[in-house]
Amino acid sequence: MGQSRRSFLTRLATSKGFRVLHVLSDEVTHIVSEDNQGSGLWAWLRGCGLKLLPKMHVLDISWFTDSMREGRPVAVEAKHRLQDALPESSPAPPMAAVSPYACQRRTTTENHNKIFTEAFEVLAESCEFSEREGPCLAFRRAASVLKSLPWAVQCLGAARSLPCLGEQTKVIMEEILQHGHSFDVEKVLSDERYQTLKLFTSVFGVGPKTGDKWYRRGLRSLRDILEEPSIQLNRMQKVGFLHYGDISRAVSRAEALALGGIIDGAVGRITRDAVLVLTGGFRRGKEFGHDVDFLLTTPQQGKEEALLLAVLDTLRQQGILLYCDYHPSTFDISKLRIGWYDAMDHYPKGFLIMRLEGSQVEGGLQRDKGDDRGWRAVRVDLVSPPMDRYAFALLGWTGSRQFDRDLRRYARRERRMLVDNHALYDKTKKEFLAAETEKDIFVHLGLEYIEPWQRNA
Repeated sequence: MGQSRRSFLTRLATSKGFRVLHVLSDEVTHIVSEDNQGSGLWAWLRGCGLKLLPKMHVLDISWFTDSMREGRPVAVEAKHRLQDALPESSPAPPMAAVSPYACQRRTTTENHNKIFTEAFEVLAESCEFSEREGPCLAFRRAASVLKSLPWAVQCLGAARSLPCLGEQTKVIMEEILQHGHSFDVEKVLSDERYQTLKLFTSVFGVGPKTGDKWYRRGLRSLRDILEEPSIQLNRMQKVGFLHYGDISRAVSRAEALALGGIIDGAVGRITRDAVLVLTGGFRRGKEFGHDVDFLLTTPQQGKEEALLLAVLDTLRQQGILLYCDYHPSTFDISKLRIGWYDAMDHYPKGFLIMRLEGSQVEGGLQRDKGDDRGWRAVRVDLVSPPMDRYAFALLGWTGSRQFDRDLRRYARRERRMLVDNHALYDKTKKEFLAAETEKDIFVHLGLEYIEPWQRNA
């Protein structure tokens, strides 16, 4: 049942003296289910490893309704019991196999296991700050698997057959199931170094290494950094501090679409045959993000870099380009190193900060309390691949990061292929494979096509 309905029924039950447990355990005497087939529920319960399951009453919501009316647990009658229950000797049907690769799992923005995934993401971030790559990746893989499940894990037994859940992740899950929180996560959240690095790396242009260097110098706040005369900020960091209040705040879908309209207008002044597409989390169906990513290309092969430069000049002339860090193309298919992957790729790109007026956004700007300005600064990445590389760039820049990482891992391990934002190479045939669309890439890899909104791994 939905969270709001469960909360309502829990309050109702406790107001009448019933004890309601949030975690399934052998303490439970009555299990109440709504809109579930008995066979499926019994199969799930048997997978939870409950010793006293045969003594528990597994009941329809009608028993609960009758008990609430009487203000006490009514006697269990035949009409209350779920039908189609499996006999004690019958084995539970196997759980549907979950792939160890995110590129074979459909993951929407609906996460039924936030209580676990948020814990794993905190631990992964802490490992990243400490440059512990192995544990960081393990926590992210575990979170990715749990995000893909169409059901909530309520006992560790139900997760026993899931891939990518190591012993450490299972211990943390068991803590959360028993206590409602993880002691390891609480320790990280109370750690001064973690909190300081999280603050420092929220500044545009500041990475974990720079943040750690500042921390080891005894700096603990953004004010400390700005007031330390020996620290020389680079251009990106200066603008990061200047617009910190804006670019550390989430960007809404409406704001992203408004920026797309502005860039599209600039493109339209230059050419009529260009292609501009919103990528990243917004293409995956998210309502908010930390920045906005666009791909820009043209059917005129070799003209994409000139187009990008012309668009940047137009935005600059309009006075809405607050910052631009331009990177020219270094892409050369004849020199592409097979097996080497660069997350930032080799296409011409601009890392921008744009001024967005509230009047251009449907529903208005996302504002902090007390902010009465009519505009805000927004981080934008504008990337311009050649048209024959467009499908690869679109797949890579759509993400998610874990989806892309597992796609490369799957291609290498299962298909003897190499894929990144530039190309797909078949090591068996020793040739590059062409692709006009994302679906072509999935076909080459022997994968079922997964829609962008199902790639939130």
